[in-house]
Amino acid sequence: MKKTLTKSAALGMASLLCALSLAGCGGAPAAKPADTAKPGEAAKPADGAKPADGAKPADGAKIAGDFEIQYFVGGYGDAWWKEVIGEFQKKYPDLKIKQSAGSQINDQMKPRWIQGNPPDVVYIDGAGSNEAQMVKDDQLMDISDWVKTAKNVDGDKLTDQLIAPPQDFNGKNFTIPLVFGSWGTFYDEALFKKNGWTVPTDWDSFLATSEKIKASGINPYIHTGKYPYYIVGGLVNSGFVSENGDNPQILKDQEAAKEKAFKNDAVAKTLQKLVDMRDKGYFDNASFGINHTDSQMLFLQRKDAMLPNGLWLENEMKKDVPADFKFGFIPSVMQKPGGKNVVIPYTNNIAIAKKAKNPEAAKAFVQFIFTKKAATRWAEQTGAIMNVKADLEATSASGVVKSAMKYFNSSNTIVAPVFKLNADLEQAESDATIALLQKKITPDEWMDRMEKAAAKVRGSK
Repeated sequence: MKKTLTKSAALGMASLLCALSLAGCGGAPAAKPADTAKPGEAAKPADGAKPADGAKPADGAKIAGDFEIQYFVGGYGDAWWKEVIGEFQKKYPDLKIKQSAGSQINDQMKPRWIQGNPPDVVYIDGAGSNEAQMVKDDQLMDISDWVKTAKNVDGDKLTDQLIAPPQDFNGKNFTIPLVFGSWGTFYDEALFKKNGWTVPTDWDSFLATSEKIKASGINPYIHTGKYPYYIVGGLVNSGFVSENGDNPQILKDQEAAKEKAFKNDAVAKTLQKLVDMRDKGYFDNASFGINHTDSQMLFLQRKDAMLPNGLWLENEMKKDVPADFKFGFIPSVMQKPGGKNVVIPYTNNIAIAKKAKNPEAAKAFVQFIFTKKAATRWAEQTGAIMNVKADLEATSASGVVKSAMKYFNSSNTIVAPVFKLNADLEQAESDATIALLQKKITPDEWMDRMEKAAAKVRGSK
């Protein structure tokens, strides 16, 4: 179960699939690292490897000396890391690379970060990692100016290749999303095809299809009442953006607990759509008392046609998926006809330590990995999406990941910024949303509740 609406808080898309897929419901499950992925392991070039022409980055600085990378080994495994680090070693043979990796690496490395002796590069994922705290503690390098003009090893502007841009921390950049995932609505392509149902592309077609589904005796939509952030992330937040003129700033304003961020026309119109779904009987009444896995099982059993979830869904439920079931993915359904798709992302980031001993090698590594080739290998080896716009059609990535990537690469898609609500605000939103769906409060009361909760957060700052 995903712990937050944007895994790296805040909750745009690239080689995606679960970075999200394997991330499962609570982030990527910890996996025992391979014997070769131990803290302190040095990567060695393949036998016979020769120094490449690119022994220097574009700026001419020589890349050599000690270089350390810290990365968490969980649901995505370590195969991609070993491969890409090995290739980086070949390109820069004068480097002595140390890999500090494993399922417990965040706890193991914590004393060194506190003592001011961090690795050069860190992949921020897994238990014990929090980039917002690292920024607050002044542990990460400000890459704001560098990343604006940085190019990857293929000569492409790095930021142009990204699905989701570098995360914004009060106008500054300290991290770049490496893994990209998305919330959205899932459906069974086989079931839709069998019944001749049209896959929704906007709110009007969603309502029309839902009516046909309901008439067939199947519940159009199910969610998990025990974890309301699923329906908020998979359905509601994209509605806020669409009703705000396709402007995702509304989500950042909510994150900042700004006045009126939860009480405005965009929010009111989105909540009314939720009420319309409720009053038309589109929601499975079982939703309120079940957890995420229960709702997912009912979906797989075809008792329900659609559900809000994250791209980790397919991998998480792979042992229970019927042989003839085919996952379909829609990032948003609340947009007006002709409106753009809205992606609500979650990410895992990579960063350079402020006290990196080899900052040039660290920058060169970042430029080395953000390529279409690396993104393709990530999708093939992890079943998830890397934060790079890449064509995955000819790869072994899963069908739902390929489908998601088509949305991410489309000019008709808006990728919202990664954002995360204050814990108290998130709980208030979950409680208010369930109360609304159970007819205990009205949309106006939902907004009043949230404005009160936001005011409390502002008052505590």
